[in-house]
This record gives sequence, C-alpha cells and structure tokens, in this order.
Amino acid sequence: MENISEVTEFILVGLTDALEMQIPLFIILFLIYLITLVGNLGMIMLILLDSRLHTPMYFFLSNLSLVDCVYASAVTPKVIVGFLTGDKIISYNACAAQMFFFAAFATTESFLLASMAFDRHVAVCKPLHYTTTMTITVCTLLVAGPYICGLLESSIHVALTFHLSFCHSNVVNHFFCDIPPLLALSCSDINTNEIVLFILAAFNVFFTLLIILNSYLFIFIAILRMHSTEGQKKAFSTCVSHLTTVSIFYGTIIFMYLQPSSSHSMDTDKMASVFYTMVIPMLNPLVYSLRNKEVKNAFRKVVGKAKSSLALAY
Repeated sequence: MENISEVTEFILVGLTDALEMQIPLFIILFLIYLITLVGNLGMIMLILLDSRLHTPMYFFLSNLSLVDCVYASAVTPKVIVGFLTGDKIISYNACAAQMFFFAAFATTESFLLASMAFDRHVAVCKPLHYTTTMTITVCTLLVAGPYICGLLESSIHVALTFHLSFCHSNVVNHFFCDIPPLLALSCSDINTNEIVLFILAAFNVFFTLLIILNSYLFIFIAILRMHSTEGQKKAFSTCVSHLTTVSIFYGTIIFMYLQPSSSHSMDTDKMASVFYTMVIPMLNPLVYSLRNKEVKNAFRKVVGKAKSSLALAY
C-alpha cells in the first residue's frame, strides 16, 4: 500500500478534554473492557468444556464471542491507556491497523448474526431436519463466509482511506481511527470513498437484515401455529437473546454509517461509537447467559468441578 500522505501520525481528540473526567472514565471503560474479556472468553471456554454445548447454536455463539473480543480489543485498550497517560498520538500504520481490525470484525459480526438467525429458523421451523440441515460443513461455511466478507470489505476501506492525502490536519475528532472522521481530514476528493462506504454499509445492513427478518417471519408464523403454550414459550425463548443483540447492533450501525458525512455530528457519533465498540461486546455474553438455562447449567458444572478440585488439593 503506497503511502502518499504527508502525515506520519494522528492525534486522537478522544472522548473529552475535561481533566476531572479522565480518571472516572478510565475506571468505567477499564471495567467494561474487563467484563467484555471475562464474559466472552468465559463463554468460549464454557462451550469448549461442556459437551452439551457442542451444537450449531453454540458454535455460532462462540464465534460471536471471539469477534466481540477482537473488535473491542482493537479500540478499547488504546482509549484506556490514553486516559491514564494522556498519550493521544497514534502512528499512521497503527491507525490503519486499528481501522482494519475494527472494520473487519464489526462487519463479520453483522453477517454472523444473519447466520445465527438462519440457525434459529431451521431449529424452530424444521426441528426434525435440524441435524441433517445444520451439518458440520454447513455450519463451517456459515461462519467462514462472515469472516471472508469482513476481511475483504475492511481491506477495501483501509486501501481507499489510506491512499488519500491528509495534508490539512492530523487531528482526528474521535477516540479511534474510524472511517468518517478520517475522511473529514483529507484534502483529496473523498466522493469515491463516501460512495463505497455507503454502498458496502447499506449492503451489509439490508442483506443481513433481509435474512434476519425473513427468518424471524417464518419463526413467528411457526410459533403461532404451535398448539402448546409451553412449546411457544420454549421456541420464543431460544430467539429472544438473538433478537436483543440484533436490535442493539443494527440500530447503532444504521445510525452511524447510513447517513451522509454532512449529517454527522462528531460528538453524537462518539457516544454512539462508545456503545457499539465497547458496550455491545460487553452486553452480548450477558444477554446470552442470563436468559439461557444451558449456559447457566454449564457454568454451575464448571464451578462445581473447580470446587471439587480445590477440595481434593487441600
């Protein structure tokens, strides 16, 4: 990638310049990141350790947890260190790397949520054919596809963005290297970048939402046709966590990226960005664990084994 910019580093404005807010924000964001890592890595470990969770649904969920860990880690540690040390400088290459990993795994998450909706559709609408439909090959393709799309789209965004010339300023009015604030700094023609950003974001949102809404339409029809109230509750409960995650994730993404740059208020965007870069990765394992009896049982089983091992050791 040829660097034609005169800029060698960027200065991230951050969330706030108020000195009295630095330590409180450091503590809050550190706790959020800690919960994110513990929650998502814990979810992955539970799924690996408990054979009862070796099903397609939990295969997708473990990948969702992995994606959340990576794209939260692309942004949050730099922000936390900035509050602690006051260092707001990020090198040109580090900025490109941060944008790449964040964009890749945020895009991966959107497609992965669509794969999970398809899985729920098959589980509720075609339960007798579930094991023959959701084979290892099908599950692998439904997970590999999102990763491939995420990496390809991120490569396009990074290549287009970092071939621009940043000769006006190197001060990024954001707390991480996101696409819209970097485009605002360029003295090159950014029409192509804005069009590509809008097209890819629109494709991601509408294609994946089409799959999700179509899946849930058939799910709700199947639930309404069930004669057993208990069966309806069980079928609906398997979908509530996923629906919650989808609503939070897509609501924020639509707000952030499906509007022209002239409509962007950076202060508002920062607040929305905090939500989807830090809060959503923290919420996902909580949403899936608090409403899921199988995950709770797996957790109790692991805790029970740990207590037994400690008792034997002493």
